Amino acid sequence: MDFRKSMEEKYLNVLKDFIETQSEQSLYAAQQFSRLGLENKIPPEEIVNLQKSAMQKLVPDLPEEVLHSFDILLEVMTAYGFAFREHQSLIDTQKEFKNEMEIASSVQETLLGTSVPTVEGLEIGALSVPAKQMNGDYFHFVHDGDHSVNVAIADVIGKGIPAALCMSMIKYAMDSLPEYRKDPSAVLESLNRVVEQNVDDSMFITMFYGMYELRNHILHFSSAGHEPGFFYSKKMREFLDLEARGLLLGVDKNATYKRYEQQVDVGDMIILLSDGVTECRTDEGFIERETLMSFINNYIDLPPQEIVNKIFRDLEKLQHFQLRDDFTLIIIKRIK
Repeated sequence: MDFRKSMEEKYLNVLKDFIETQSEQSLYAAQQFSRLGLENKIPPEEIVNLQKSAMQKLVPDLPEEVLHSFDILLEVMTAYGFAFREHQSLIDTQKEFKNEMEIASSVQETLLGTSVPTVEGLEIGALSVPAKQMNGDYFHFVHDGDHSVNVAIADVIGKGIPAALCMSMIKYAMDSLPEYRKDPSAVLESLNRVVEQNVDDSMFITMFYGMYELRNHILHFSSAGHEPGFFYSKKMREFLDLEARGLLLGVDKNATYKRYEQQVDVGDMIILLSDGVTECRTDEGFIERETLMSFINNYIDLPPQEIVNKIFRDLEKLQHFQLRDDFTLIIIKRIK
């Protein structure tokens, strides 16, 4: 017996049983038949044909008007069937895209993975959370023995897979320039040439690069249009902006970047962030930098990683647990 005949027989039995009993069991059998139809991709119009054929067998003297009504229903369901199949095709495509995005996200996490270094005299906390599957933010640490700790934080103006690919390029460009690590301005100038030559004109990157000297506790830093960080002075008990001017990466291949310095005393903190932190959108609009500083101040005596985690939870709550932009926050605290 071929599949068509088998389906006709099963449907006939289901319909016959329901007409005779109108029982819950017969309705359950109809539901099972529906699942079977979906599994075998039987279009809706074919179900109408099964109904018409079964009714003609069960009620041979079926009025002609009723038979004609099946023809109308068949036309309606044919159009519905086309739309249904298009819908199913779209769902299948979305599932494939979702799977590809999950794989790409996993690859990105592996490629851009960095570990927070353990450094005598410092405590470091860091957290980066993408608003969607792919992260347009990036941070990276390089611990050069007893001499320095280098930190980079970047943000692609653009999201999704292109941003992720761009960040991968930045990461490997940084790895290929070890001789410049101690000069933040030289790092940014080198990366700027790479970005200008290899990234589409519609995409730009903001970046902060700092080199923390462990012997004299001075932070040397440069910025390529990145969100200004904060410097917390334990002695003054106040927050200052880590102001640093510089053109976004990829705008002008001949751009130069100024090098800045900040002395760090015991208890002081360096706070680096992406614009997804300061541009946290609430029902009243974006939060102010002063609001963020007050949040940090609430947890000022906690270890940096705890501060970072609590700030994220606070801002996530303000946004009703829906991040609208990638979130990256780094805190470096001198403890001795």
